[in-house]
Amino acid sequence: MPGSELFRRKSIDQLLADADAPERRLNKSLGWLSLTALGIGAIIGTGVFILTGTAAADEVVQYPSILKAPLLQVILYGQDAAGTSGRPGAGPAIALSYALVAVVCGLAALCFAELASMIPIAGSAYTYTYATLGELLAWIIGWDLILEYAVSNMAVAVGFSAYVVSLLGSFGIRLPPSLTTPAYLPDSGWHLHFNILGFLMVMLLTVLLVIGIRESARANTIMVGVKIMAIVVFIYAASKYVQPANWTPFMPNGWQGVLTGGAVVFFTYIGFDSVSTAAEECRNPRRDLPLGILFSLLICAILYIGVAVVLTGIQPWQSLRNAAPVANALEAIGLRRIQQWVTVGALMGMISSLLVFQLGQARIWFSMSRDGLLPGALSRVHAKFRTPHVATCVAGVVVGVPAGIFDIGTLADLANIGTLFAFLLVSLAVLILRRTQPGRPRAFRVPFSPVLPALSMLCCLLLMAGLTLENWIRFFVWLGIGLVIYFAYSRKRSTLGAASGVQA
Repeated sequence: MPGSELFRRKSIDQLLADADAPERRLNKSLGWLSLTALGIGAIIGTGVFILTGTAAADEVVQYPSILKAPLLQVILYGQDAAGTSGRPGAGPAIALSYALVAVVCGLAALCFAELASMIPIAGSAYTYTYATLGELLAWIIGWDLILEYAVSNMAVAVGFSAYVVSLLGSFGIRLPPSLTTPAYLPDSGWHLHFNILGFLMVMLLTVLLVIGIRESARANTIMVGVKIMAIVVFIYAASKYVQPANWTPFMPNGWQGVLTGGAVVFFTYIGFDSVSTAAEECRNPRRDLPLGILFSLLICAILYIGVAVVLTGIQPWQSLRNAAPVANALEAIGLRRIQQWVTVGALMGMISSLLVFQLGQARIWFSMSRDGLLPGALSRVHAKFRTPHVATCVAGVVVGVPAGIFDIGTLADLANIGTLFAFLLVSLAVLILRRTQPGRPRAFRVPFSPVLPALSMLCCLLLMAGLTLENWIRFFVWLGIGLVIYFAYSRKRSTLGAASGVQA
């Protein structure tokens, strides 16, 4: 039938065979501890150290518009949302936002764990969708994952620069704003600035990722240890300065603030899915991938809630909207030494997050290139290092340059909607494979299916509704660009289409 090739599916057996081809085989050196560290490395970064304050505080925009209103508010109030002057903050209830989002991500993590144990292939949700929903939706989700990983790392690079400035400032060293702040800020527009610090860090990590996955994983594990220690030190030291009055009112903007805050801090949980992108570099993926995904999410949820409770307890929530809220809050209560240590931990957290997301992004491009949907050069593997070096280098440039231009709030919101859509499709893929391939071995199974996968889909839609109308428009524009590329280039060069004899 005309158009039926758009929904052609790649069998799981073919996916496994392609991954085992000698010329494109990756080095298998990761165990469950390394995978858990990769997950923590990706999850704990900019989120806990920056977005906790961003989501707790209100966002006031220069020009009120319906575009700045959450979609749910537009649906409920229609044109009455046109005067929205910004996003409502969650206030002290940001801790509740973190807990609710942890539940949502936990549901999605269960779905990722089942699919990763079935299909241990680099590509994450893109690969799972290709095997269940067909090529067109696989392309859409792959294009969406490119947005998730690239934009997430741009945001982390912006946060990294802010914390370097904070650390140097504690020693009396001041860098010119033109080299440490992005060119675009939503409250003041464009400036002749460039975030050179974030750009240079992305380039350094690109070199490390080309050298090898084992070396990258070891460096990440060390940085994960440092940042976990920094978070524990912050919670312990700052908890002595908590003033319960700062927690009143607990929900200043009601459930709308909690939901919108949850949609913002969802960005902080992005990362556990990146564990599945390292599937082809895992020694025992059917056992270790589910463990790495679930353990990393659980550990990070506990740490996040602890930071949120303490941070909103030591400073009024209205004062937390700045580029380095944890560091600035510590300085405000006089804990300068703790501030310096936490800032170092924050920097380690952001570097490890950058590392893992750059790894994941390159593997997505690698998988799509291997399927013919992106240029073939992106699936080349370095003869010595056995890493996708071309995809890694291109990803470094694609992330590093925009990181010097845009602010963290714009980037984080754009990453959130793309990731939530990916999680929704992964949950749907679990339901489809349970029906179409019930006998295929699964090292891990989502309990209470189909209830939990369906609940995961519903929760993802609810959080997406908490994002602004402006973000939805940007999301559909991004998807539109992706569809143009697919029909103009990718559909004609699909290896699956060539194998089946389908002519574009």
